[in-house]
Amino acid sequence: MITAHTANLLFVSSSLFNGQSKSREIAGEFVAGWMRSNPGGRVIERALAPSNIPHLSSETLAALGKTPEARTRDEQAAVAFADSLIAEAEAADTIVIAAPMYNFTIPTTLKAWIDHIARAGRTFRYTAQGPEGLLKNKTVVVVVSRGGFYTGNAATSAMNHQEPYLRTVLGFLGLTDVTFIEVEGQAMGPDVAAKGLEAARAAAASLTRLPLAA
Repeated sequence: MITAHTANLLFVSSSLFNGQSKSREIAGEFVAGWMRSNPGGRVIERALAPSNIPHLSSETLAALGKTPEARTRDEQAAVAFADSLIAEAEAADTIVIAAPMYNFTIPTTLKAWIDHIARAGRTFRYTAQGPEGLLKNKTVVVVVSRGGFYTGNAATSAMNHQEPYLRTVLGFLGLTDVTFIEVEGQAMGPDVAAKGLEAARAAAASLTRLPLAA
């Protein structure tokens, strides 16, 4: 459950459909409820798009391995951008991720965001006991939207590479308090889609301890 002491929320959305996105719609409703429960809270939104979240490159990786004074201007900018993404995640008490399913997995923009914030020595480290995630003591809510049904369906669950990947990589970074809200059946006709959306809306409302809107 989200408690009233939470002060900082990071909202990461990744749909190609912007205002038509169901994952973003439900995640946005959760964020609105969180704001009502945390009137002094601060929300930072990262609406990921190919134009604003480059894929991790060999140049950026090389820049990370250099001392600051040895970096070119472009390398300094690349590292500063990645640092800003990490700083947002570090500062957040609650992270909300809106993640539609594309071809059985997450959007490439969301993968790029993960690649930028997953940094050895900053968000995880290797120890004698194995890897340790450093983004600890945070609550994560992930809203996943899907055209079909992949939850509790033996025929399709093996094709779901969205939720298992996110649980694994978030856990690797220390984000283990993760709740998934599923918006399913969105390509199964208007009646089925509406029921899936309403179930997700109820789940989002319950997390913020708010009554459903009339």
